[in-house]
Amino acid sequence: MRIVVANINTTENITRAIHEQALGAAGPDTEILPVTPTFGPASVEGNFEGHLAAVGVIDRIIAIEEPFDALVVAGFGGHGREGLTELLDVPVVDITEAGVQLACLLGRSYSVVTSLHRTVGQIRDRLRLAGLDGRCASVRSVGMSVLELERDTARIGRHIVQEAAQAVDRDGAGVVCLGCAGLVGLAEQVQDEVGVPVVEPVAAGVGLTETLVDLRLRPSTIGSYSTPQRKDIAGWPLTRS
Repeated sequence: MRIVVANINTTENITRAIHEQALGAAGPDTEILPVTPTFGPASVEGNFEGHLAAVGVIDRIIAIEEPFDALVVAGFGGHGREGLTELLDVPVVDITEAGVQLACLLGRSYSVVTSLHRTVGQIRDRLRLAGLDGRCASVRSVGMSVLELERDTARIGRHIVQEAAQAVDRDGAGVVCLGCAGLVGLAEQVQDEVGVPVVEPVAAGVGLTETLVDLRLRPSTIGSYSTPQRKDIAGWPLTRS
């Protein structure tokens, strides 16, 4: 099978890290096609950048000419998954929902540990929209930007461990879900040091997507995710204007 994994920002180094994580989680017969938007923010840290990124990802995905079996949207707490589900006839999996769904299978409650403080509310909103907030013990952050994470992995690892330990000891979480695609490669370290299951969302997204494809399950076309009505959209798509 061929799975497209879309970075939601325009930073190629992050796309490469996401690609490596996706390859590690994928089965031997799965091809991973990484994509980066042609326009948008260098990192997504807030609703404004999140909405811009959603348009950039949608625009990039509809420009893919070769066939693919599913799409993983690699942005934690970001926007756009619903719109892509309307447009495509293949499974569309957002790493927010994938990571948290797996966390809910591993413990009674979970906590999310993410990057910047300002993204905490955005993540909570996405969890509420997905109906996954009821078992959320907390959403914690380390106060570092996505681009800082890329530059100083050792330092961010220490901070993630500290926040994950607080989530377990103070908030009562039984599972930790890393809340940023830029945190790839840290799950094993956090799990070893904190002693609870730690879900890496890109790997979760790839694993769940493979299952959907293997089971031949596609999105429902009834109701909310039915194909958009045909109408003129000025200047769209952007990359072909």
